[in-house]
Amino acid sequence: MDVTGKRIAIALGGGGARGAAHIGAIDELERRGARIVAIAGTSMGAVVGGIHAVGRLEEYATWLASLTHRDVLRLLDPSLRSPGMIAGEKVMARIRDLIGQVRIEDLPLPYTAVATDLVAGKEVWFQSGSLETAIRASIALPSVFTPLVHEGRVLADGGLLNLVPVTPLASVHADLLVAVSVGGAPRGSLGRDPDDAVESARRSAQHARDADMLQRIKARLGWERSGPTEPVAEGEQGTPVSVRTLDIMELSLQAMQRMITRYQMANYPADVVIELPADACGTMEFHRSRELIAMGRAETARVLDA
Repeated sequence: MDVTGKRIAIALGGGGARGAAHIGAIDELERRGARIVAIAGTSMGAVVGGIHAVGRLEEYATWLASLTHRDVLRLLDPSLRSPGMIAGEKVMARIRDLIGQVRIEDLPLPYTAVATDLVAGKEVWFQSGSLETAIRASIALPSVFTPLVHEGRVLADGGLLNLVPVTPLASVHADLLVAVSVGGAPRGSLGRDPDDAVESARRSAQHARDADMLQRIKARLGWERSGPTEPVAEGEQGTPVSVRTLDIMELSLQAMQRMITRYQMANYPADVVIELPADACGTMEFHRSRELIAMGRAETARVLDA
């Protein structure tokens, strides 16, 4: 598909560290001559979209690509009294350095960050006001980042109700509506053998890293273990030996989000859908951002060429 000179409205989905792929997608679209005229983002998509809107995406990409596993751990500020493991102030301080005190209505293009009102049980679209507030509300993944109380509402991650926010772009005048999802079907269901030795080793290593990171956070909080982090034995109903508490939490959320996304995108279909699997990396594996940026760029190129 030739996108030279095309006006693109782009929806960037949530997915933790996998959202670094959005940087590669935007880079590839612009490299081919497309012009992004509107952005809607959820969670990490709201972060990347907001930073792109203020013109600092290249700087943000360079910083993400430089992160090590230790750097990521240092960014996690445990919260002792709030309803979430991480306060999020260290993360937001870095984002604040990039975006400043800009208001959404002053951005050079329409921008929407999607959050969830936990009490009302509905989406909240930030299309005006503080960009920093909008991003902070959108990234508040339940049990991980503390929710944001704003104007009497308790706000959490927009991915709970709208993982790939195509709907805010329905009225935008653009040549193409592009959706970038980083929560697609796991690679095991994309024709790959789930028992493949290499894939099995990769997943085991990822599980170990995620479990280790969670335990480090708990240790800093002084929490006792809330569930097994070592592999559990195979049960009577065939419980996989590699399943851990963290896996169950994440897989449950992903299953729910994929179902909601399927219905939403059936009602508001995008012209182009770029999708990465949900198991491309762990939710907190931001030290793999360089790899994810390259993956987003390559997948965007593949979809456009097809």
